[in-house]
Amino acid sequence: MRKSIPPGDPSSATPPNEDRAYFEHCGDHPFKYDSREFELVNAWWMAEAALLAYADEDFVEACFGEAGLPEVRYFHGDSTQCYAAHNDDFVLVAFSGSDMREREGNNVFDALADWMVNLSFDSVPSERGGRVHRGFVEALEEVWGPRDEDEGLEAYLDGLCGDGHRKVWFTGHSLGGALATLAAGRHGHAPEVYTFGSPRVGDSEYVEGLDIPVYRFVNGRDVVPKLPVRGSYRHAGVEKYIDDEGCIQDGKPGGDGLRAKGGRVARRLLTSRPSGGALRDHSPILYAVHIWNAYVRG
Repeated sequence: MRKSIPPGDPSSATPPNEDRAYFEHCGDHPFKYDSREFELVNAWWMAEAALLAYADEDFVEACFGEAGLPEVRYFHGDSTQCYAAHNDDFVLVAFSGSDMREREGNNVFDALADWMVNLSFDSVPSERGGRVHRGFVEALEEVWGPRDEDEGLEAYLDGLCGDGHRKVWFTGHSLGGALATLAAGRHGHAPEVYTFGSPRVGDSEYVEGLDIPVYRFVNGRDVVPKLPVRGSYRHAGVEKYIDDEGCIQDGKPGGDGLRAKGGRVARRLLTSRPSGGALRDHSPILYAVHIWNAYVRG
């Protein structure tokens, strides 16, 4: 039941990978929505949803429907998009990272390099205390509140969860992981957050005040979690590091990663562009495949 690791060419690494079967075998491996501790099967569901969040509405609705989440709402702005899918038991909100499909030549690695080099360091005060990244806050605002005549994500989730029956699980890859962390902090009632290749979100006061469990996956040499370059920024939650053998190790809470080399690569991004090989480990499909393989190995 293990899945093969995709090759390293940009076409196979570029989401949304619509030629694959999403949530395959999920009927035999259901989401544990009642759990209040780390579950590898939940991490796999979240990784699938984070990868799927890059896709178009019709495809996403079909995939979530086959996974037993028949109700899907799409929210989008200029900088991001997210999907809220639910059934009678739980809600799953998945944010996408930067859309790389419109890049000339479809080169995911060039698009990632551009995004990281241009990542700013500006921060703004958070409603939870501390400071958070201005760009991430602005991207979340595009979908959180009402836009034109449509309700935003906040009001939609309040409507689904007002009686306390359903809980909302947040996830995302790359920029989407940062937005998932911020959104969970605002919502305030999420059981857990799972992110994949997420950059740092806020300062120490913010992350220490975030009382929601955050499980933050980092794959190998993925350089995005090293950004913004540390300064006042810190990571939220506990790192789950995927090593070169595909095994998952626990890092320190709020830690900067088990592979120190990533910090040096991140600093070089300020003055130069890395090669595709330095960015391959950031590909969302690798997170989904590695986590599934780790899960079925037991």
